[in-house]
Amino acid sequence: MKLFLLRIFTWWNGFTFGTQVWTWRFGELVGTDEGGNRYFRTKGGKIDPTLGFERRWVLYNGLAEATRVPPEWHGWLHHIVDVPPTEETYQPREWQKPHQPNLTGTPLAYRPSGSTLAAGRRPKATGDYQPWTPGS
Repeated sequence: MKLFLLRIFTWWNGFTFGTQVWTWRFGELVGTDEGGNRYFRTKGGKIDPTLGFERRWVLYNGLAEATRVPPEWHGWLHHIVDVPPTEETYQPREWQKPHQPNLTGTPLAYRPSGSTLAAGRRPKATGDYQPWTPGS
């Protein structure tokens, strides 16, 4: 019952009931990324007359967080490229790192040394700071 109510009233916990019905009725699955997000477009690549191009959307696996979309799928969703990543043979360069979503606000967020939230103690002052005083 709880999951049913979440599907009706909240969009941030995943897709809503309305989005699920819309996807079932008008969408076709294009592919899935390594995070489990599923990507759709209108059936047959039909052009939406009000937009002038086909609709493309994503159903997130879990929380709806836009930074969880990898770059290759981002380009397809925003009509930067016409071919979805599932239909091309792209090989990432050796210097490219795997996609990682924005971790701000999570325990895995970057905390520089000296931050009050970083583990450990802040390093002692080294004495190289010279404060500014007026007239000097």
